[in-house]
Amino acid sequence: MSVNRSLIAPTANPVLEQALRDKLQRRSETTGELGELEPLAIRLGLIQNTLKPRFRAPQIVVFATDHGMAVEGISEPTAQTTVKAVTALLTSQLPLSVFARIQGLALSVVDCGLADSVPPHARLLARKIAHGTRNTRVTSAMSLDQAHAAIRAGMEIADALPGNAMACSGMGLGSHESASLVLSRLTGTTLRDLLISGPLMPQDDLARKLAVLQGAQGRHRDITDPVEVLAAFGGFEMAMMVGVMLVAGSKRHVLVIDGMAACAALMVASRIAPAVTDYCVFSRSHAHPGLDHALALFSASALLELGMDSIDGTGATLAWPLIVSAAALLTEVAEGEDPGPTLPNDMTTADMTTADMPTADITAAHEASAAEVAPGNGSVNSEPSILASGVSAVVSPDLSAANLTAEPLHSALQSPSATAARSVPSLV
Repeated sequence: MSVNRSLIAPTANPVLEQALRDKLQRRSETTGELGELEPLAIRLGLIQNTLKPRFRAPQIVVFATDHGMAVEGISEPTAQTTVKAVTALLTSQLPLSVFARIQGLALSVVDCGLADSVPPHARLLARKIAHGTRNTRVTSAMSLDQAHAAIRAGMEIADALPGNAMACSGMGLGSHESASLVLSRLTGTTLRDLLISGPLMPQDDLARKLAVLQGAQGRHRDITDPVEVLAAFGGFEMAMMVGVMLVAGSKRHVLVIDGMAACAALMVASRIAPAVTDYCVFSRSHAHPGLDHALALFSASALLELGMDSIDGTGATLAWPLIVSAAALLTEVAEGEDPGPTLPNDMTTADMTTADMPTADITAAHEASAAEVAPGNGSVNSEPSILASGVSAVVSPDLSAANLTAEPLHSALQSPSATAARSVPSLV
């Protein structure tokens, strides 16, 4: 079975899309149009496969890693160490933490590969693969085994966290440069476009970064396979986000992509399962021009352009109310006396996965299914995912939990026919 065909189902559904448009059109006739909230609402309805998208237990996860390439002096001299940034994030000393709490987003920080130890914390997930990656200018940043282990760890995180929406971002010294290398190799974008921070960037700084990164490109000039590119240039935070995105897409969960590292991870994930981009909306936390080029690779725009210069993930917390409001256009705004159907007349609950159903429908589906399952023959799983045994038809059996050893995973992840990321319609 082709991984590209079966791993994640595309959201395209002409019947549902037309019903969503008609629903919004009926409301606009009396309440007026709401601009770009309307296409966002349609996108959310298609992701959840319903006329009434709802969110439960939304998550924001920040993946932290130190990059060996940072020893080359490519980071800003005043840059805070990654461990200090993580500690500040966990102790609500950064706006991201406060905004997440205000917006009802559950914050988790993942130690993917910090060079130093971080004191235990309730919101810290210890998934350290190694104490930082290696210097990609000298050797591969990660071994293939490490890359596979990080992808599997991301899958497990996405499978364990509650909710049906997740914002992803990365942090760490050298993360932006590492992500630039991944994006440049997979898409052919010039490094200069991804690295330049603006017209006022000192030319000496740009020249130094280009020299280091072009040296890394030359060392790994023959690598083109997406997972091998990730291992050569990327970081543990990107690899874990790849796993998170694949599982989230398989569950039809909304993904909010924030920052360069998340864009690089999405590019790798899209080469494995192109339809994963259907489940994404985008935000940004700084005005770095390189991020403009990264977003353009997905034909996407950020939901908010606030001119910020903060850590990745901050923009996602501020964009979240817009996402909730777009869903409320379809779910909370009453249509006269009739609350309205959950599905178009041409669709039935048979067309939905239980992950897309309202709670009452899920309960009924479980009770009906339980009556058909003989004792000892299995159980009902309301949210099929890549890690579940007996996965749904949209998930490749090659990536099930029983097969997540390094070599089978590498074979399953290779995607010879997926040569380009799917285009994501702009939302602004």
